[in-house]
Amino acid sequence: MSDSLRLVDGASDEEERAAELALRPKSLDEFIGQERVRDQLGLVLDAAKGRGRPADHILLSGGPGLGKTTLAMIVAAEMEAPLRISSGPAITHAGDLAAVLSSLAEGEVLFLDEVHRMARPAEEMLYMAMEDFRVDVVVGKGPGATAIPLDLPHFTLIGATTRAGLLPAPLRDRFGFTAHMDLYEPAELERVLARSARLLGIDLRKDGGREVALRSRGTPRIANRLLRRVRDFAEVRAKGVVTGPVAAAALEIYEVDALGLDRLDRAVLTALVKLFGGGPVGLSTLAVAVGEEAETVEVVAEPFLVRAGLLARTPRGRIATPAAWAHLGLAPPGADRVTGAMTLPLDED
Repeated sequence: MSDSLRLVDGASDEEERAAELALRPKSLDEFIGQERVRDQLGLVLDAAKGRGRPADHILLSGGPGLGKTTLAMIVAAEMEAPLRISSGPAITHAGDLAAVLSSLAEGEVLFLDEVHRMARPAEEMLYMAMEDFRVDVVVGKGPGATAIPLDLPHFTLIGATTRAGLLPAPLRDRFGFTAHMDLYEPAELERVLARSARLLGIDLRKDGGREVALRSRGTPRIANRLLRRVRDFAEVRAKGVVTGPVAAAALEIYEVDALGLDRLDRAVLTALVKLFGGGPVGLSTLAVAVGEEAETVEVVAEPFLVRAGLLARTPRGRIATPAAWAHLGLAPPGADRVTGAMTLPLDED
């Protein structure tokens, strides 16, 4: 895993994806969690197979590490169709998309990760491809340019996005099935970890799985990543047995605390509480206090802190909630003031 990737980051790099490959479930029956999405998707696929037709286009939204790529692979496997994988950022021109679409086979599944980051010309071409299975390829430039219609085989597009709100309505409306993937409950992550431990040959005790699950920020990818680090610790210092105390000791070394906060998360909370009295304080000022770029604090640390109820964003700036003070073992100097500030509408700054 590269140094730039945090242990509790939902994103993954090439090394991480290689490690995940052996742990990916191969069917809907093996997929743990997301029961509502799993049941709905199963109906969509069974109906398509019954009609002998490719499945409708599918949009999967949710945070990184929740299983969107895994579900795309499962859809292709369930439909017994080949899978083509690409991403929105990789398609920078309409010609890039035309080349991909024209090479698809009948019934093939095309998975586009981060579909909201596709270039606008390619996005507009995708509208027609999804609806009419046809694209117009423009040959030449200026007044002499000619549009050549190109018929496409029937295919299934699976789009994945971490920011569904950035998808334009015309694109969103062309997906026949849309599913939002939620964060996992600790009990679901315990089941994910138990399965991963069996596949990796790890002696994971129930209390060990619970300890790792509680620190995994509701994300299977993070849970599996922490499990591998805990395994390393257990093999060196605990005869390979992962119990609750062993998992806690291992994750203490890796600076992942009981709520799943890492060094950056705690630095933000500590600065907010100890340097600024719990706020409110502006994003730029807070970023300078922790020695990070403002974008890093806003994009990397804040989403989980807000979701965990430890930080709130108000028009006057960032504030620490009573839960943040409690997590740091401190008493808020003015609980009424902090609570009152929390009732203000949240901003997007």
